[in-house]
Amino acid sequence: MEEAILNFANQFSWEPTIVNKDKLVPTDKFAVCGMGGSHLAAGLLKVNNPNLDLLIHRDYDLPRVPGYFLRQGLLIASSYSGNTEETISAFKAAQEAGLPTAVIADRGQLLELAEAAEVPYIDLPNTGIQPRMALGYFCRALALLTDDKLAYDGLGALAGILKPADWRERGEKLAGKLVGRIPLIYSSTVNLPLAYIWKIKFNETGKIPAFYNVFPELNHNEMTGFDRMGGTRNLSDKFFPIFLRDEADDERIQKRMNITADLYADRGLPVEVITLVGGYSWDKIFNSLLLVDWAAYTLARQYEVDPEQVPMVEEFKQKLI
Repeated sequence: MEEAILNFANQFSWEPTIVNKDKLVPTDKFAVCGMGGSHLAAGLLKVNNPNLDLLIHRDYDLPRVPGYFLRQGLLIASSYSGNTEETISAFKAAQEAGLPTAVIADRGQLLELAEAAEVPYIDLPNTGIQPRMALGYFCRALALLTDDKLAYDGLGALAGILKPADWRERGEKLAGKLVGRIPLIYSSTVNLPLAYIWKIKFNETGKIPAFYNVFPELNHNEMTGFDRMGGTRNLSDKFFPIFLRDEADDERIQKRMNITADLYADRGLPVEVITLVGGYSWDKIFNSLLLVDWAAYTLARQYEVDPEQVPMVEEFKQKLI
């Protein structure tokens, strides 16, 4: 895990190749079908380009959307292992319906199905890292399949911009504050995919509960659960709110964040406000993710758990058989 973090920037120098590219139908509509770490890149592409007409499907079979979207668009089945049950289900359903389909995978049954059907596919590098740590590869592959040249080029530039080691000390300090606490990640709705990935990093790498929510919706419900009144007072003691502040966010959202952070602090909750740092969208995104990678890794070491493997997921898969 430590090596995967330190070498993360190298992923952006990878040049993916689309096999069967001649069968790729031009479109501006995309549905990414994937689970766990294999769909996270799609959310980040939306953060970088909110106008991208892309939906994420995290379930069996086909997305429940109007038929024209899937007929005119491209369904991208994404699975790092290539054996994800739900994603294979979506691929097979798309093939049966005669829908334009493409695949992103490292190996496994999904890649075999793509080869047999002669649909466009990208074979990810086989590095042995966990899917959540392969975001650079996934983003490059997805940017190429969606023909988002600006995103693709911007991602490529990260190979010389990101400095993973520079975020280690700050991540370790954040982890020190979180020991014995449950992270609660807050962001703008635009940055929801980023907050979601923070949660996943704490879950999978740190092996701890973590949750997320977004502004402005949380001001209408969730925050009242932390008012610490009467018999509910002690229920909040384990939570540690982390606010992901982006100077590009709407000024009204930034104001809501400031007020909410103050209200929480007034009620005795620990609060951490993290400002996204970087010169443009992509490095802001991935600098933030390097910070949480180091924090989650450090927490795993503190709690004496394996930061890489996810044994409960593997146990669950065995019980499904």
